[in-house]
Amino acid sequence: MKEKVKVAVVQDSSVPFDSGETTKKACRIIEEAANNGAELAVFPEAFLGTYPKGLTFDSPVGRRHPEGREDFLKYYSGAVEVDGIEVRELSAAAKDNNVFVVMGIIEKDGSTLYCTVLFIDPEKGVVGKRRKLMPTGSERLVWGFGDGSTLDVVESDLGSIGAVICWENYMPSLRAAMYGQGVEIYCAPTADDRDTWASSMQHIAMEGRCFVISACQFLKRGEFDEDYRCTLSDDPDEILMRGGSMVVGPLGEIVAGPIYNEKAIIYATINKDDLVRSKLDFDPVGHYARPDVLSVCVDKREKKAVYY
Repeated sequence: MKEKVKVAVVQDSSVPFDSGETTKKACRIIEEAANNGAELAVFPEAFLGTYPKGLTFDSPVGRRHPEGREDFLKYYSGAVEVDGIEVRELSAAAKDNNVFVVMGIIEKDGSTLYCTVLFIDPEKGVVGKRRKLMPTGSERLVWGFGDGSTLDVVESDLGSIGAVICWENYMPSLRAAMYGQGVEIYCAPTADDRDTWASSMQHIAMEGRCFVISACQFLKRGEFDEDYRCTLSDDPDEILMRGGSMVVGPLGEIVAGPIYNEKAIIYATINKDDLVRSKLDFDPVGHYARPDVLSVCVDKREKKAVYY
């Protein structure tokens, strides 16, 4: 890891279902972060492609209504492909501003959508992606399941960067898969804005002896069109996601944030030496591990429905 890295944690909203406008917004944010000295910018879960908070897709148990299929068509139309124009524009912004970007997207692959995080290197472009292994609750209706082939930690000039998405952070074995690859900058893009999230991030930082960067959207009902069929509220001032983005150090100390109920870019400088200091008394996959008793097996093979 580089000796010191200035990070920017983005707490803002998508332009719902409009990938082009969201891309323009993201590029402006990347430029602003760079102007403030950031070398790494971390965006929330599903920032590009929309987190459909409060939408049911009209799918009660045992039935799917036509209105829900129209909602899915709109959602699918606003998703992006990894090799699409939106990602190319993000890559150009990363290069122009010399910022490494970790971006939450809704990825379109064939007829399936995935909740994905892209790693965009300023010189190399897209150098990795993480598909969410386990969508939570009704997310499973509209998002496919990732597999072990995208569990890689990405090596960069800034350090070893990984991403674990939202409630995946409650999966101990997945966290171990990150620690085992030597993750130094552990990104946690999320849609969870509860008070308990902050303590989870502190625990993970201390457990993994890594820096944890969590980004959540600040999203109001009014960001969506009036005809958005949200079950939570029709009040445009209703806050659907309140943020809570933060940076945590490898001994569980809060470095920056959490910030709630406003749009913000949170800045912090993280120091490589803190990683070494933290491991004096604990390394979860080193001197504090007991592989003779407990171990985790990670299958990193790509899984396809049809092989030829």
